[in-house]
Amino acid sequence: MRNIILSLIACCLVQSHLSAQQNTTDTRHQPLRDLNGYFPMQSPTNIAEWNIRREHVLRQILVSQGLWPMPQKTPLQATIHSKQQMDGYTLEKVYFQSMPGFYVTGSLYRPLHAKGSTDKFPAVLCPHGHWPQGRFYDAPASTLKDQLASGAEQFGQGGRNPIQARCVHLARLGCIVFAYDMIGYADSQQITYELAHRFAKQRPEMNHPTDWGFFSPQAESHLQNIMGLQTWDSIRSLDFLLTLPDVDTRRIAVTGASGGGTQTFVLSAIDPRVKVSMPAVMVSTAMQGGCTCENACLLRVGQGNIDFAALFAPKPLGLTAANDWTVEVETKGYPELQKLFTLLGKPEHLHLEAHTNFPHNYNYVCRRAMYQWFNQHLALGFSQVPPERDYKYQTAEQLTVFNSEHVRPAGGVALEKKVLRHWEQQSQQQIDALLGNGSRNTKRFQEIIGGGIDIVLGKSLPPGADITYDQQHETQKSGYLQMNGILSNSKNGSANSILFLYPDNWNKQVVLWLTDHGKLGLLDESGNPNSDVQTLLGKGCCVVGLDMLFQAEWITGNESEAHRTRSVANPREAAAFTFGYNYSLFARRVHDILTAVSFVTNHDMQPTSVYLLALDKTGPLAIAARAQAGDAIDRLAANTNGFRFANVTDLQSPNFLPGGARYHDLPGMLAIAAPQVTWITGEKKIPPIVTQVYQVEKPADAITFNAAPTSSCSAAITWLLESK
Repeated sequence: MRNIILSLIACCLVQSHLSAQQNTTDTRHQPLRDLNGYFPMQSPTNIAEWNIRREHVLRQILVSQGLWPMPQKTPLQATIHSKQQMDGYTLEKVYFQSMPGFYVTGSLYRPLHAKGSTDKFPAVLCPHGHWPQGRFYDAPASTLKDQLASGAEQFGQGGRNPIQARCVHLARLGCIVFAYDMIGYADSQQITYELAHRFAKQRPEMNHPTDWGFFSPQAESHLQNIMGLQTWDSIRSLDFLLTLPDVDTRRIAVTGASGGGTQTFVLSAIDPRVKVSMPAVMVSTAMQGGCTCENACLLRVGQGNIDFAALFAPKPLGLTAANDWTVEVETKGYPELQKLFTLLGKPEHLHLEAHTNFPHNYNYVCRRAMYQWFNQHLALGFSQVPPERDYKYQTAEQLTVFNSEHVRPAGGVALEKKVLRHWEQQSQQQIDALLGNGSRNTKRFQEIIGGGIDIVLGKSLPPGADITYDQQHETQKSGYLQMNGILSNSKNGSANSILFLYPDNWNKQVVLWLTDHGKLGLLDESGNPNSDVQTLLGKGCCVVGLDMLFQAEWITGNESEAHRTRSVANPREAAAFTFGYNYSLFARRVHDILTAVSFVTNHDMQPTSVYLLALDKTGPLAIAARAQAGDAIDRLAANTNGFRFANVTDLQSPNFLPGGARYHDLPGMLAIAAPQVTWITGEKKIPPIVTQVYQVEKPADAITFNAAPTSSCSAAITWLLESK
């Protein structure tokens, strides 16, 4: 009944002074971005600016991959077997555990040691990309014929697999090379190719708050994704290489093409052990990677592949371009990278090999450029790099690491769930350990948990200079002034309808009151302030109502906008295709709250106290905003309604938040706001992590618990008015 009455009020108010002008300026109503957008990099003007930007981009990558904080490394238990001496190199089979029970598989190529030599060799990690079956790929005869004719390849045997070709020649040049399988390729079959790379439809049986699978809302809320697992495999593959006694740990390189190019620039960005990098045909301002293994929620919101490649600066970075989505990188993206490398004093450490006469590839022409780059920066010692020569192609039967002695490990749904359980459990143990020594670790808790939540929510409190207010109506009422207009944020493109009820006897206190119905929730059936709002006005508090995105009159003709998070046109039901490039509706509504808080706190009227009140289903939004606003909100009174992000089972729910459960869920957001004064209801008791952090930061009376949600409104108002 309440909803019907409010709808009638809204219809009447559309023609009245309370309704703001129809929203046409909020850019967030425009179509969502997707992987085929344009992703330029903004060149920094000085090193200090770059260092700030670099830290944020790096943290955003790590958070998106489920690697913030970095997981504990478990024993690799590596097995190397079946060594063969080939023409100028040796070939061995490798498998090890990146997580307990989950195996990385691959081929290890080594140079032939000179008799009695004790020299150590540079090492090269080779992720492979989306060539069918990766290490086992065998080019169709017609494809090979065309490549030989065009000069893309040189040899009938060697041209059959460009992955094997580069590994063989690098070994012949004096490098130890590890070619490892992407998930679902070659010997890595514990998680299938169809799941990892072709996922398209949600699996209801894998969507459960305590027992879930990849791509489910629960996995996304915990930031567990195939890309993150593959990135972890890359880190552990580097760990494996560095355990080899003949590897020179000061000379480590990574190179791969296509999806392997993605893994190359991601690993190079996040792991300082990599000294030279050459991602092929993947770094551009255009298409960012079309596979589920190259996408993760949060990853490319406000940034892209050029930014990721830039993190490697000023270390030696080589790139290649072809007649694909990298075709324009020479004029779009590469100039910005040149400016950065010049700023950092190493312009010679950047190189682009553009061969746009060839389609998407890592062919002989581009590999030749890579050999020259590695010769220069890995100190291989050649005055002129020897060209490739043919080698004996290895079939799948010859390369597979498993046999009767080395048994293929079990996979399937049970293994998938086991991996995700381990990932989540050790993550929570790490987070809990941050508070294990009391106040000594509180700062670290704030850095890790606060740093993660900052990326999950996406925005902090905006500067007052970014915000403008366009007042549209002002009416003097009995005892208060009623004003409404549009609040705009120039940086995120938002424009929100906002209502101010300003009492004649203002006491310098402001209450921003969020409701499920926006500013209309502050009114009674006659369109006047309801009794609770009147109580606050009577005590001299200014009361502010806000229409968040797709709330109340900001619905653009389709009421489902208020109840469903939008998704991009991609028919595959993987959250990363939408939320890897766009904030969720929940996050955008948090941004709206932060904009309103910033406007009020920076207002010329200089309020002494700003309170945030959210006693219906908006409680989690208020708690999330408080986590980012810090002491700009003097007091928060919120009803959690027992909400947890981990319990959201629909990717299009307005409460779906990628990463929302990752850092102790909603209680983690409450805890990170310590020692700010807070009142909560809707819980059976104060969540333990909240109590623990508040006890360290400040006496426990900084947080008040109300056990009777039915009386929460009057109790919260009494608390606000009586607190000192």
